Amino acid sequence: MAEILVLYYSRYGATAEMAKQIARGVEKVPGMEARLRSVPAISTVCEATEESIPDKGAPYATLDDITACTGLALGSPTRFGNMAASLKYFIDSTGPLWLTGALAGKPGAVFTSASSMHGGQETTLISMMLPLMHHGMLILGLPYSETELLHTTTGGTPYGPSHLAGTDSKLPLSDDEKKLCRALGKRLATAAASLCQA
Repeated sequence: MAEILVLYYSRYGATAEMAKQIARGVEKVPGMEARLRSVPAISTVCEATEESIPDKGAPYATLDDITACTGLALGSPTRFGNMAASLKYFIDSTGPLWLTGALAGKPGAVFTSASSMHGGQETTLISMMLPLMHHGMLILGLPYSETELLHTTTGGTPYGPSHLAGTDSKLPLSDDEKKLCRALGKRLATAAASLCQA
């Protein structure tokens, strides 16, 4: 089985739920499997030490998880129109993989959650695309043939799935958001499978 790494940071659970939906889409493609991984929170005061296994949720990612994947979906809540510092901190540790070209030519995609409708979802998605492009990844978005993009009143962008979490970060994923997450997972896995056969 080829693996798609679904790597995310989630503070209130919405990004984690999006990751699970993307994993469901990945596993609709024969021969493809999703590997869910998260990153720990970081301290704003000093570098803190987390246990190597989180209390809940997906295990923490390692560079080996990234090296082994055939494709990558990267997710973060929106922080002032940018990815969360915890995910950026992990991505910044991937310099050794950049030196070897470990991700070059592999498909990548991004997803996000934000508390407000116009809270910077698209710029957050782009902020996550930039390091993937530096790694030489092939960036995938969502085409408008995914008709939920045309009529959703919640989240969803052609750059990748998004979720409107509400000001208290408690809104569940809408049906449209779930469908777009699964569509991205399936699209990413299909592309990875095609590239593996080439």
